[in-house]
Amino acid sequence: MKITLLTGKTFDIKEAVGMDIKVVQSPNSRKLILHIDNKERIPVLSIPRFCSRKRAINFVNENMDWILETLQKLPERKYFSSGETISLFGQSVTISHQPNARCGVRLDGNTLIVSGGVEFLHRRVKDYIRKAAADEFYKLSAPLAAQIGCKINGICIKDTKSRWGSCSTLNNINYNWRVALAPRYVIDYLMAHEVSHLKHPDHSPAFWQCVADLYPDWQKGHDWLQKNGRTLYTYF
Repeated sequence: MKITLLTGKTFDIKEAVGMDIKVVQSPNSRKLILHIDNKERIPVLSIPRFCSRKRAINFVNENMDWILETLQKLPERKYFSSGETISLFGQSVTISHQPNARCGVRLDGNTLIVSGGVEFLHRRVKDYIRKAAADEFYKLSAPLAAQIGCKINGICIKDTKSRWGSCSTLNNINYNWRVALAPRYVIDYLMAHEVSHLKHPDHSPAFWQCVADLYPDWQKGHDWLQKNGRTLYTYF
C-alpha cells in the first residue's frame, strides 16, 4: 500500500495490496481519523500536524481489514440510462430517452423525458437534477428558516466528496445534488439539519433540539444517511 502525503512524497506499506491512501494534515486534530472518499473511492487518513510517518503506517495497518471491507461494500458506479427508474425528490421517476422530443429534459408525470443523442443522456439527466435541486431545496428550506426567525441568503448545489450539506456564516447553504436521489424523509431531515445551522453553528444539544422541532422524525433520515449514504455515489 502506498500513502501519499500532501508534500507529494510517498512511502510504501504492504505494496502487494496496490492501494493509494490520501493523507491530509489537520492542524486542529489530535487524533488520526480514517474515512472513505465516496466520490474518488480511496481511503483518506487525517493526521495531526506533527504525526510521524511510523504512526500513520501503524494506524493504517491496524485498520487494514476495515479499509478493505468498506471499499468492497461501495456500490458499482454507473451512468443514468433510459428505462431506469430512480427516486427523484422521493418520487419514482422512469428515464425515457426520446431523441426527437425536442424538449431537452422534461418531467412528465412520473416520466423524465430526455431528448438528443444517447451519448448525452447521463450528463443531461445529471444537469437537470442539479438545477431542479436548487429550486426544490430552496422551497423546502426557506419556510423552515422562517420558522426559526432566520433567512437564507442563497442555495448552492455542489458535488462534494463526503458532505451532504453545509451552512456558512453568511447564511448560504450548500447541498449535495445527490441528496435529490434519496428517500423524501432523508431530504426533509437534511433540510432541517442545515437550516438549524443558521441559528446554531455547531452540533450542541440546542442544535439537535432545533432539528427535532423542525422535523420530529429526523432520526430516521439521519440513520439512513449513516447507513446508506454511500449508495448515492452510485452515479458518476
